[in-house]
Amino acid sequence: MRSLLARLPRRPWAAVLTAAVLSASALTVLPASGAETGAETGCRVDYTVNKWADGYTAQVKVTNLGPTLDSWRLTWTYTGDQRVTSAWNATVTQTGASVVADSLGWNGTLPTGGAAEFGLQGTWRSADPAPSDFALNGVSCGGDGTTPPTTPPPTTPPPGADCGDAALCSDFEDQTGSTPSGAWRFTAPDCQGTGTAAVDTAVAHSGSRSLRIDGRAGYCNHAFVASTADLSSVGPVMHVRMWVRHTTALPSAHVTFVSLPDSSQSGRSLRVGGQNGALQWNRESDDATLPEQSPAGVALSRPLPTGSWQCLRFAIDTTAPGLDTWLDDEQIPGLHADGVPTQDVDRQWLARTTPPRPTALRLGWESYGTGDDTLWFDDVAVGSAPIGC
Repeated sequence: MRSLLARLPRRPWAAVLTAAVLSASALTVLPASGAETGAETGCRVDYTVNKWADGYTAQVKVTNLGPTLDSWRLTWTYTGDQRVTSAWNATVTQTGASVVADSLGWNGTLPTGGAAEFGLQGTWRSADPAPSDFALNGVSCGGDGTTPPTTPPPTTPPPGADCGDAALCSDFEDQTGSTPSGAWRFTAPDCQGTGTAAVDTAVAHSGSRSLRIDGRAGYCNHAFVASTADLSSVGPVMHVRMWVRHTTALPSAHVTFVSLPDSSQSGRSLRVGGQNGALQWNRESDDATLPEQSPAGVALSRPLPTGSWQCLRFAIDTTAPGLDTWLDDEQIPGLHADGVPTQDVDRQWLARTTPPRPTALRLGWESYGTGDDTLWFDDVAVGSAPIGC
C-alpha cells in the first residue's frame, strides 16, 4: 500500500525553474564490463540535474545493456550532503548517503537495450556533486563517465510564464471581462450562497489579472471557479502549483479553497483548506483529514499567511493513497501521506486504500460554519511533471 510519493522520500519536480540561482548539469556513466550477475555486460545511466541554492531535481535514465530484467534496482552513493525528498516513476529510498531506486510494477521489465526513466527531488546544503557509482541489480555501471560543463543558469522567466508541458497553465491574462469565462466558469458544486467570483485587474501575482473570490461564512456557502480542462489522464502523479493570497487568517472551523473532483469517490472531492487555523486536506467521501485534528497533528501543519502571495504546491499519487504538500517550497510534515501510517498525521487518511483520481480543478471558497475570506489565485498549473514556484 506504500505511496509512490513517500516510499519515495519527499518533494518532487523535474525541470524546475524555482529560484534565483538555477543550474543544470548532466552525468553519463558509461557501460561496465566483466560483470558477474544481473545485467552482465553492464548498463548506462544518464543523470541530469537541475539545482538551485538549497535544492535540486534529477532526471535519471538507466539503460540495460545485459540480458532482459523482470525488475530492476538502481543504487548509488551521494558524496555530498544531498537528501532525496520525493520521486516519481520509481520507489526511491535513502539511508545515509546510499540511495536505492526500485522499479514499479508497470516499468520493471527491461529488455536488452531497453531504458527506464524516473525523477527525484532533494535538498543539499554545502555540496552536491553528481554520483558516479551507479549499479544496476548489483552490477556496476562503471565509473569512467565524465560530467559535461555546467550549463549557464537560464534566465528565470516571469512568475507563471512557463508551465512546461502542463495540462493546465493559466495566469488569467486571457480573461477579457470581470466575469470568469472561456476556460474558467463559476460554479457552486452543492449549494450557492452569497459568495462571488471575479477577474481582478487591481491585484495580481504576475501580469495584470488574477482570480478573486469573495468567500462568505455559513454552512454550504459555495463559490468556486472551475477550470474546463479535463485532468483525468494527468499522472501517474498529478502535480499542482498555484499562487494564492488571502486576507483573513484560516478559522477554527472547516473551510475549503481548492476542490478536486475525484472519480474514485464517485465525483466527490479532495479538498484543500483549513481547520483549527492551519492548512489541511479533507476527503469528502469519509471526511478524513490530513493531518488528524489533534493538537499534535495540527502543530505539524502550517497557517496560510495573509496579505502576501504564497506558492502552494502539491503532488497527488494516482496509483496509491499518498500525497505531498509544500508552501513556498517548504514541505509541510502534517500534509504528507506516505503509505506508512503515522500517529497524528495520516492514519485516518490511509484508512481508505483506493488511490485518488482527480479529474478537474476548482478554486474558490466553501465554508462549513464561520469564516469570511477574500482570496486571489494566479499562475495556476497542473501537469504530470513537477512545476516549480
